[in-house]
Amino acid sequence: MIWRSVVGKLWLTILLLVTAVLIILVVLLDQFFENMHLNQIEDELRSHNSFIITLMEEDGEALDNMNTVQQLTETSGIQAIIFRNEMPYWNSFQGSEDEIVIPPLQLAEIDEIASALEEEEAITTQLIYEDADEEEMDFIVVAAPFQMTDGADYSLLLYQSLGVMEETTQETRRLIILAGGIGFTLTTFFAFFLSSRVTAPLRKMRQSALEVAKGNFDTPVPMMTRDEIGLLAIAFNRMRRQLNNNYEALNREKEQLSRILSSMVDGVITLNRQGNLLVSNPPADQFLQSHRYEQDGETIGERIPEEIKALFQTVVSTEEDQTTEVYVQGRTFGVLMSPLYHDKFVRGVVAVIRDMTEERQNDKLRKDFIANVSHELRTPIAMLQGYSEAMIDDVAQSREEEKEMSQIIYDESLRMGRLVNELLDMARMESGQLTMLMDRVDLFALSEKVFRKFKPMAEDANVKLYYETFGTDPWVDADADRIEQVMTNLLHNALRHTSHEGSVTLHVIAQEEGIKMEVLDTGAGIPENDIPFVFERFYKGDKARTRDNNKGGTGLGLAIVKNIIDNHGGKLSVQSKIDKGSTFTVFLYR
Repeated sequence: MIWRSVVGKLWLTILLLVTAVLIILVVLLDQFFENMHLNQIEDELRSHNSFIITLMEEDGEALDNMNTVQQLTETSGIQAIIFRNEMPYWNSFQGSEDEIVIPPLQLAEIDEIASALEEEEAITTQLIYEDADEEEMDFIVVAAPFQMTDGADYSLLLYQSLGVMEETTQETRRLIILAGGIGFTLTTFFAFFLSSRVTAPLRKMRQSALEVAKGNFDTPVPMMTRDEIGLLAIAFNRMRRQLNNNYEALNREKEQLSRILSSMVDGVITLNRQGNLLVSNPPADQFLQSHRYEQDGETIGERIPEEIKALFQTVVSTEEDQTTEVYVQGRTFGVLMSPLYHDKFVRGVVAVIRDMTEERQNDKLRKDFIANVSHELRTPIAMLQGYSEAMIDDVAQSREEEKEMSQIIYDESLRMGRLVNELLDMARMESGQLTMLMDRVDLFALSEKVFRKFKPMAEDANVKLYYETFGTDPWVDADADRIEQVMTNLLHNALRHTSHEGSVTLHVIAQEEGIKMEVLDTGAGIPENDIPFVFERFYKGDKARTRDNNKGGTGLGLAIVKNIIDNHGGKLSVQSKIDKGSTFTVFLYR
């Protein structure tokens, strides 16, 4: 509504003020002009009264000047009555039918006039006369005594109807009201114009404020005046610029924080005091997705790990940092949770989630490395020592037994040499000292060579070995010897873990981005909990699932494969199910 706006309020206030002033002015002017007209009539009647009395006193008893008096009363619109000894003696309206007259005797009965006639006093008064039709009319009466030469008491009474004055007053009132109406109309126009001019900058400020509320800080308020509104516009523009600077600074900090959180290896989640998830970065999302998978597909917002929930309750109650470890999908995650404060009130917590699986595994590897190496070396050393002593003590009874012992010593020495060489290769690869001799390699030809090498081994083990190639462009930049070592290790592992009448398949697929090699077997498979560790040093599958327990590996083959592929910038992955087999996939980019 208009009266709810500044324009309406200013316009209505000015109109009310001007209206009140105009009403008071009209009333005062009406009273003023009415009194002025009344005074003019009274003065005129007194003047005529004095003039007529002067004529009468000069005329003596002849009354020759009555014609002059008659003409004077007719031209001035007044009525004259001469009383002699309180009785009507002469009047100016004898025989007149046009004028409204009051019978002289009725005038003489009026108390004020009767008193003036008796006491021979000059009076000026107003009276209300009601005619035969019961219509009331106002008159003004002037009476004064005078002397004639005959010695009788005379009084001259002049009266005039106020109807003429009422007409004049009405005309004057009409002009005053007309002037007031014109003034009110002009005031309405100028008040609306003035209020609009005053509020125009305010409307622009409102529009700019709405734009600022929407986040658009590029809409300045024009400074149209130098008054308080202009100063307000200057202050608003300064505030807008400051808000823009603060908004850009907040956006920069938010973007910086977002980039920091996104680039962090550790997961970060923020919970409010009710335990609802507010913020999470990609590693934290991955952690929660893994937990959701364990909880049969529940959404992230429905549940968090019970360990984190219990830790959250502890942090909120104690207001101290807390740590714990959570196990999800066979991996170990360390959680550090700290309270977030609003003043002194804990409004939530922030938790940092770190994947500790590799660290825990590295700790275990550091602890087990010497034991594993000692264990791997102890068996061949013990056999070398035992069979050497047996040969020195001439335990062998025949040439065949002596040859068998020598063969065992030779095999164990080869095993020790292979173990040492693999350890040295691992050390050189991890230190970056192993140089890759990169060249253009035809992986179709190289894989066929490896396939032919393992064909007799597969036939001896009663395992079906298949080989397939796909695509037309098998060339990549690689170290041929190292890639041959990769395929050799993968096929050797597959044959060792595949039972009789099983199958092993080597796929070499030429794609636009690179070459993919797959080694598929129908062997014993890898337990789910062991899959993350198959590429670690000294990892060995369950010996109960290995077909040839007498020729166990060193536990370094897959670790060497992973290092070779990493040095080629490729990818290595494994998929496996118990009693269904395993698939090792190698991808080399062109």
